[in-house]
Amino acid sequence: MNQIYVISAPSGAGKSTILKRVLETNPQLTLSVSCTTRKPRPGEQHGREYYFLEKEDFKNKIEQNDFLEYAQVFDNFYGTLKSEIDRSFSEGKSLILEIDVQGARLVREALKDSPLKEKLQFIFITPPSLEILEKRLRDRGTETEEIIQKRLSEAAGEMSAAPEYDEKVINHDLDQAVAQMKTLLSGE
Repeated sequence: MNQIYVISAPSGAGKSTILKRVLETNPQLTLSVSCTTRKPRPGEQHGREYYFLEKEDFKNKIEQNDFLEYAQVFDNFYGTLKSEIDRSFSEGKSLILEIDVQGARLVREALKDSPLKEKLQFIFITPPSLEILEKRLRDRGTETEEIIQKRLSEAAGEMSAAPEYDEKVINHDLDQAVAQMKTLLSGE
């Protein structure tokens, strides 16, 4: 049975790592490819990490009501095309939307009167604590102190939204978190 799994987490909680491991072992799942107006980073490919669009193209899709949800983040737009659901379901797969709390709220609102509402499951991945999240962000060695502080501030707000989700995965131990996520995404 096709499902739509909406998965959110603060930056550094391990969402991408967990989902990568789950997707490697479950061919019945597919990850939604979002649209963005930001420029591709080295190694990123159009249609794999994102659909990279010009702002004019993105705005045209907004006008044509092509998005399930979208938002402007600083100077760039990000959004999920409704056609991603059609693509996934036509392949007989369940769809994973890896989006932030704001996007999850928009999806819930967009589908509240749709038959697809019954196919939605919201899952929040959280670190065991903000202290552990800070250590993980610092251990990455990829962000400045200013970015780390910004992510920690955002994480506190995002974690307060966890009660809005159907399920919560605490990523204290990666293998356990992956196992829990596999169970949740298997529809059992």
